[in-house]
Amino acid sequence: NLLSSMLYEKRFGPYFCEPVIAGLDEKGAPYLSTMDLIGAQAAAKDFVVAGTCEGNLYGMCETLYKPDMEKEELFETLAQALLASVDRDALSGWGGVVHIITKEGVISRELKGRQD
Repeated sequence: NLLSSMLYEKRFGPYFCEPVIAGLDEKGAPYLSTMDLIGAQAAAKDFVVAGTCEGNLYGMCETLYKPDMEKEELFETLAQALLASVDRDALSGWGGVVHIITKEGVISRELKGRQD
């Protein structure tokens, strides 16, 4: 609620960000949520996306995502969805960072996209 309140306070001159909140709740179950510019939350059980290529990401994630994937398979799915979406959006940049959050820890890998 703190982040949501901070974003809502600036609704007339917003921070231009769409935060993604990911982690494990007190029971060890995954928690995913995203917010818009004024702090309205959208929680999900499977995946959330945010950013300038959000529409492309939704399409790719809905196509490639399956429940109960192993860490490496999930990373490959995320990498393919992210790179395919970013390559089709001029404002998105040249790659990204994928974080896989598990009970054992966080695995982070950097992806390099096209630079043309």
